[in-house]
Amino acid sequence: MTTSSNLVWLIALPLICSALLLLAGKRANAWGHLVATLVSASAFAIGVVELFAMLGRDVQDRPVTQKVFTWISVGDFKVDASLLLDQLSICFVLLITGVGTLIHIYSIAYMSHDRDRRRFFAYLNLFIAAMLLLVLGDSYLNLYVGWEGVGLASYLLIGFWNEKPAYATAAKKAFIANRVGDVGLSLAIMIAFATFGDVTFKGIQAQADQASSSAMTAIGLMLLLAAVGKSAQFPLQAWLGDAMAGPTPVSALIHAATMVTAGVYLITRSNFIFDAAPTAQLVVIIIGVITLLFGAVIGMAKDDIKKALAASTMSQIGYMILATGLGPIGYAFAIMHLLTHGFFKASMFLGAGSVMHGMKDEVNMRKYGGIGKYMPFTFITFGLGYLAIIGVPPFSGFYSKDKIIETAFNAGGLKGVLLGVATLFGATLTAFYMTRVVIMTFFGNERWGHKDEPHESPALMLIPISLLSIGSVASGFLLYRNHALEYWLKPIVNPAGEQHLEELVQPIVVSALAVTAVIIGVSIAIKKYRGEISSEAPVKVNLLTKAARRDLYQDDFNESVFMRPGQSVVKSLLNFDYKVLDGLVRLVGGISIGAGQSLRKFQNGYVRSYALMMVVGVLALLITVWLMSS
Repeated sequence: MTTSSNLVWLIALPLICSALLLLAGKRANAWGHLVATLVSASAFAIGVVELFAMLGRDVQDRPVTQKVFTWISVGDFKVDASLLLDQLSICFVLLITGVGTLIHIYSIAYMSHDRDRRRFFAYLNLFIAAMLLLVLGDSYLNLYVGWEGVGLASYLLIGFWNEKPAYATAAKKAFIANRVGDVGLSLAIMIAFATFGDVTFKGIQAQADQASSSAMTAIGLMLLLAAVGKSAQFPLQAWLGDAMAGPTPVSALIHAATMVTAGVYLITRSNFIFDAAPTAQLVVIIIGVITLLFGAVIGMAKDDIKKALAASTMSQIGYMILATGLGPIGYAFAIMHLLTHGFFKASMFLGAGSVMHGMKDEVNMRKYGGIGKYMPFTFITFGLGYLAIIGVPPFSGFYSKDKIIETAFNAGGLKGVLLGVATLFGATLTAFYMTRVVIMTFFGNERWGHKDEPHESPALMLIPISLLSIGSVASGFLLYRNHALEYWLKPIVNPAGEQHLEELVQPIVVSALAVTAVIIGVSIAIKKYRGEISSEAPVKVNLLTKAARRDLYQDDFNESVFMRPGQSVVKSLLNFDYKVLDGLVRLVGGISIGAGQSLRKFQNGYVRSYALMMVVGVLALLITVWLMSS
């Protein structure tokens, strides 16, 4: 395996820049955003250099490592702070730094009037550094440090405008939901150490065939719990909608392109565990199916443009999670959809920010309408992302999502039929709610409540959107062409070449079904929203719409099943602590105080009392001696 001294700079540059901007304070206000953007671009440049170097080596020599220092050394157990750049992690490095740099550029204009812009860019750099550590660590412990760093950075960015209580609450909600998932990752590491005596990917993979099925299942389920929390999957997905309280560039970076895809990376990186744990793999599939449908249903009822896109993110990541549960061939398609999704969803989130910029920060789509003619560039670029996500050929989503649908159908038997139908139904719902977003925003009657017409965003916001839109159009074809991504990832996710996609259902049939599903969803949305749209949400709606508006009662469920019983347990423990444990302490103290109060009667300061006590003592002594002698 090749060694390199460049990997550490991928993480060190944004981390040092973040510390610099935070420590420099207001002195960095004039230049902090520029330095942060340059640092992010430099990290992307290093990633590109490493990619070309990797392409120039033989397949077995492509992975690159770098040992930074020895972190833990206890007896025979040793963990190095080491970095691993291979065919899987380079995909994430380029996505994180490439899309991250575009979002930095966008943020220069978007946050230009914010007095704390320098601090915002410091948090962006901190997030990029943590995310890079997550995907570059060569062990679960190294990954865990980045995993926690990403959680911290997302908390800071979601609650950036924490002077507003609702925003601070949203940040706290995201932080707590992620901590639930982090417990899963912690337990997975502990079980792995107890089973293998190792926490490195290489060490565990080498021993995977020697471990018991129960141990591998336990590790797999705990890793899945971690992925569920970080990637906003059922039943921990409710935090993602509230996280839209953060600035729009945060939504694009964290909730579209990078952080919420960390769960997909974790499962794909741990493919050797899940391939040896069929039960855990089945649970992965179930979670993915539920989430892709739940997210789509929620997205159908949201009037907040960012929350509609957030629900879409849940659903699309559900597709990715489902794909990772379909075995070695599914991992590559999950990563393909992850990469294409990074382009089209980031472009749409930034497009939503552009719409908000032109609409005085309004997020309610019922207050939009007909703004396509006022913001033509935003409309076109958002439209390209829309065509990509619903899967219209030849846009990127057509290639990546269709392969997941095809793999689902070809899972075989009743399982394949159910999964195929579920993914097709999800495609129909996606076409419906995304068409709804486009119609309510860019078409129809003008519903904004102010005299000023919407205006196009500045160039610094439009250039990143346009570049992401190019990815929305072309990335799917480039990754799919000649099975490029499949062959690229094969040494990592399918080294033995044990599984090939059985064409039980022909690709042309799957494509025809997928396009039909899209046409049905688009047609229903056009029929429903082609007329005049009310500026106020209707009150009389069906039960499903009511449930979707409340995120299918996930918050209510979590509160009733977990939070309230948890509070009762804590209250009972506090009562036990106060009445029993503290009661015993108070009893001992009371006895001591009572004894002291009694003894105080003899320590009164009078000489006659002390003389009497001496006489009594002498008499008692004489009597004792007499009794013993007789």
